[in-house]
Amino acid sequence: MKTNYVCSNCGAAFAKWFGRCPECGEWNTFEECAAEESAPKAGAKKTRAKLAPEQSRVQKLSQISQPDRMRYQTGMNEFDRVLGGGLVKGSVVLLAGEPGIGKSTLLLQICAFLGRSCRILYISGEESAPQLKLRAQRLGVETDNLLVLSETEIGKIIPEIEANAPDVVFVDSVQKIYDDSLNPPPGSVTQVKAAALAFIDAAKENGISVILVGHVNKDGGIAGPKVLEHMVDAVLYFEGDRKHTYRLIRSAKNRFGSTNEIGVFEMGDEGLNEVPNPSEMLMAQRPENVSGSCAVCVMEGTRPIIAEIQALVTPTVFPAPRRLTTGLDYNRINLILAVLEKRLGLRFGTNDVYVNVAGGLDLKEPSSDLSAAMALISSLKDVEIPKELICFGEIGLAGECRSVISAELRVNEAVRLGFTKIVMPASAASRIKKKYPGVQIIPVRSVYEVLRVISGE
Repeated sequence: MKTNYVCSNCGAAFAKWFGRCPECGEWNTFEECAAEESAPKAGAKKTRAKLAPEQSRVQKLSQISQPDRMRYQTGMNEFDRVLGGGLVKGSVVLLAGEPGIGKSTLLLQICAFLGRSCRILYISGEESAPQLKLRAQRLGVETDNLLVLSETEIGKIIPEIEANAPDVVFVDSVQKIYDDSLNPPPGSVTQVKAAALAFIDAAKENGISVILVGHVNKDGGIAGPKVLEHMVDAVLYFEGDRKHTYRLIRSAKNRFGSTNEIGVFEMGDEGLNEVPNPSEMLMAQRPENVSGSCAVCVMEGTRPIIAEIQALVTPTVFPAPRRLTTGLDYNRINLILAVLEKRLGLRFGTNDVYVNVAGGLDLKEPSSDLSAAMALISSLKDVEIPKELICFGEIGLAGECRSVISAELRVNEAVRLGFTKIVMPASAASRIKKKYPGVQIIPVRSVYEVLRVISGE
């Protein structure tokens, strides 16, 4: 039987195996499948839904009508925020996360609210119907509008969707769904693409909102072909450590909203609870009278969040000092250490350096540079940073402090939580000083002035 090798990252097919994909450059992504398996077997029933004829006609943009109810509110404000205001009718959302992070729990909690006004079909490919009911009882989910189908064959699922006409469909998970007319096992590139395409066609044709649950691989990416992320309307990542109670939902792609928003949840005995004010939660357990701790305000979409960056600098007994970061980019911390050594003459080369973001947040914004630098200097010199002080700003290789976006929103959040000393880039401080007369705005132009702020000069 003739075989092809398909890249799970980009979907490119070749007649022979490559260690590195010639198209996308990724390593060890090729999977073997039969060449004729891309098409259904002779006589097999096609499961892909066809578009309605009226949707194929050319229309003027001004003549296209929209339904009165374009979005469904899920009852979870944090989840709606990430989606851009709610679940769009006819959209397909891919929700991915590690096993046990809470994906199925979140979907069942959404069912409890959506079931009041919407008809829901929950397709469970990993759990039986009695198992799903047991979890629903634990979460207190009771609604007559929730239909459950424990099935993995797409040829049997699509007719059930058409027969029951639900408003919302949950698929848990897309890697378990397979097409019986194709030979590759469930979870392969061909099967995942075929299953996703069938759900997408059904959603667009019938105006059904679909949420697909996806697995992740050991690198944290979504398992299966990369083209799957291009096919859907939104890609959401469920993040967090299962050993901690806090969970984050982050948008990586969203055709109907911002890709920078996050939703914060807390895992409890009765499921996921929303955290509407993550800043207060993250700062509630901040230690006092300890060096190496500095508050920072970062922007996650339109939301300012105040977090705590902790640094520990301690002499090492090894020839090569250790560098360990959690919640911040490892290379970014090395860059900041190099700037502090070159511009300020501080010696970190004989010390182990540990940097952590309290609460499990993952800060990707460069505005955390200034806070990380102050925490590192504070720990090295063993000088306490005042609890009422907060800072934000980007540090360049020349040691300059650069301005960041939404400076006024950050100051508003800091003032609301009781911070009275705000260290920020001088370029944005001049116009903000006048609006907050009772707050000490400390402008800095370079890391030289940061050192003076910590020394109290």
